[in-house]
Amino acid sequence: METLLDEKTVELIRDYVPRNATLHMLSEFFGACADATRAKIICALSISEMCVGDLARVLGLNQTTCSHQLRLLRAADIVRQRRDGKIVYYSLKNRKIEDVMYAGVKFLNL
Repeated sequence: METLLDEKTVELIRDYVPRNATLHMLSEFFGACADATRAKIICALSISEMCVGDLARVLGLNQTTCSHQLRLLRAADIVRQRRDGKIVYYSLKNRKIEDVMYAGVKFLNL
C-alpha cells in the first residue's frame, strides 16, 4: 500500500499512539465516566468524601441508583470506600480525575 507520509512521521505516530492494552484501559476509564450520574458523583467526590446517603441527597438521586453507580465506579478503580463503623464513605481513588473532568468541561467551553 502506498503511503504519503514520510518515515519520520510514521514512526512518530507509531510511538505516540498507546499500545492496545493501554487503549483498552483508557476506553474502560472513559466508559466508566461516560454516564451523567457517574460524572455527577465524580464531581461531588472531588469536593469531599461522602456516604451514599449524603451523595444521594446532595445530587438528588435515589439511594439505590447512587449505590449502583458507586459500585460501577469502584469496579473501574475510580472510587474507593472506607468503613467507619456502620457507615461507608466514598472518595476518589486518584485526585487526577478532577483534572480530567475539568479538562472535559473546558474542552466543551462550559
